[in-house]
Amino acid sequence: MDKTEFAQRRQQLKQMMGEGGIAILPTAPERVRNRDVHFFYRPDSDFYYLTGFAEPEALLVFIPNREQGEYLLFCREKDPDKELWNGKRAGLEGACELFGADDAFPITDIDDIIPNLMESCQRIYYPMGSYPEFDHKITDWMNQLRQQARNGLAFPSEMTALDVILHEMRLYKTAGEIEALQKAADIAVMAHERAMQNCRIGMTEYELEADIYHEFIRNGSRSPSYPAIVGSGENSCILHYTENDGLLHDGDLVLIDAGCEYDYYASDITRTFPANGLFSEPQKQIYNIVLDSQLAAIEQAKPNNTWDDVYYATIEVITQGLVDLGLLVGDVNQLIETKAFRQFYMHKAGHWLGMDVHDVGLYKKEDQLIPLQAGMVLTIEPGIYIPQQANVDPKWWNIGIRIEDDVLITKTGCRVLTEKLIKSVDDIERLMNSKK
Repeated sequence: MDKTEFAQRRQQLKQMMGEGGIAILPTAPERVRNRDVHFFYRPDSDFYYLTGFAEPEALLVFIPNREQGEYLLFCREKDPDKELWNGKRAGLEGACELFGADDAFPITDIDDIIPNLMESCQRIYYPMGSYPEFDHKITDWMNQLRQQARNGLAFPSEMTALDVILHEMRLYKTAGEIEALQKAADIAVMAHERAMQNCRIGMTEYELEADIYHEFIRNGSRSPSYPAIVGSGENSCILHYTENDGLLHDGDLVLIDAGCEYDYYASDITRTFPANGLFSEPQKQIYNIVLDSQLAAIEQAKPNNTWDDVYYATIEVITQGLVDLGLLVGDVNQLIETKAFRQFYMHKAGHWLGMDVHDVGLYKKEDQLIPLQAGMVLTIEPGIYIPQQANVDPKWWNIGIRIEDDVLITKTGCRVLTEKLIKSVDDIERLMNSKK
């Protein structure tokens, strides 16, 4: 992402904050995985959104119209000995030269510097509760200022949730963000194709998981955007299944829900296919209901429609399809009203997508659904799940099907970012049997 994009975001934040405010935003702390080993580090999404700075132990302070500089970055100093072990640091000079900070200070100096910066401000913008360990810092600094108020020292009288402002900004994607989302989508498409082509009876689910991650990394994505779901047979009916240690049997369906992260933007795709390369008739019937419901929902993904329009499109098709197959009995409208479909379709139709796979942004405002608008990105992922314990004909058992694509709302409709990945029965069977 070009650093001018981060500058433009800070300017937008400046307009929303107005004068008299100070924004304080820490990045994510490093987390211990076990003993002295840390998880692979990823910065806080909000922090990175405004700075482009990916190192740990960093803090953004933003004070609109401050004469000495409004964008301040606190970070680690250069340290040749530590850099020898753990990699290069930008340091204070790099924070200014590479990341556009007006000034930079050692992260170890925050207790000495930040209370002084807060003095002249009326409002603090801070994501309270996001990092409880840092909340104590804010409280301590405020208490210091209150104690000095008897000497005539001013201190902020308001606390505003910074994340509310930022998340409204993040809901609308710029051209640069859409480019990153498209790249993440393209990589994930190739990964799903590889898994379909390499799938064989007798494999373990984690072998397909390995195919997915192999394709992510070889195409420039260093991380999945969430732990991959690879569920075969009965495991395809577990919505958030991640053990991925089952064996693929003849007649099983395989549901793979996997996406990658590219330049800090996520993709999120689900495809379901037969382990042996050929859908059985019951599998095909359920699959086509899910596919038709998804296509109907995509048609509703356009400006001024809402999430309900998208969701209800899936409900109507799925409920009608289940009635047609005898899995539900009764009047379709009444079944929808009583939510009878939730026995087989128990989740919503999708979610926002962006820097986080379940991205930020409100779905409702003042009890009203937010209209879809150009620049919003969402997933559309209906499904039908019929576990073995379901009270239906056994021919339907262990059929778990979800189909998910990433969709950008445009001025005139929508664009499916993951449209290159096949999803019709004929195309899936053709691809899976092309190398056998």
